[in-house]
Amino acid sequence: MSDHSSSSLHLRPATPDDAEVLAQLVADLAVYEGLGADNRCTAEALRAELSSSDHALEAIVAELDGRIVGMATFFQTYSTFAARRGLYLEDIYVVSDCRHRGIGTAILRHIAWLARERGYGRVEWTTLLWNTPAIEFYEKLGAKPNDAWTTYRLSGEWMERLAREEF
Repeated sequence: MSDHSSSSLHLRPATPDDAEVLAQLVADLAVYEGLGADNRCTAEALRAELSSSDHALEAIVAELDGRIVGMATFFQTYSTFAARRGLYLEDIYVVSDCRHRGIGTAILRHIAWLARERGYGRVEWTTLLWNTPAIEFYEKLGAKPNDAWTTYRLSGEWMERLAREEF
């Protein structure tokens, strides 16, 4: 794995031992996005996923002077049209007192490096439409919005009803 580090910034794969800090960062992100009440992420759930042999969830952490100040969670996808695997960036977050210091760029650079090293064709993610600081940041790095597609989600009661053939 490449070590995308600067003098005091270090990126590394998250381990189960990082679960408490990761859960707090996810909670902070949920509050920032106005979704705090919807957050069900726990340290126990993250610890279990990061310990799992199937690697359904991967994560990296950014440490600045020994303090975890940022993270990204991601997982593998597959595009039948492109006939290639990709990475889906589920979350990226940098604590507020460390923003505008190149940490988010370093995290995304590392994610792009991982995708390239694995022979994957792309990295994808979504962002909230109101989050103009994130949108401007992503576009500055060369990411393009995919306005031709709408994301759908089926969960909870509706997923259960469909699975029970109630439609």
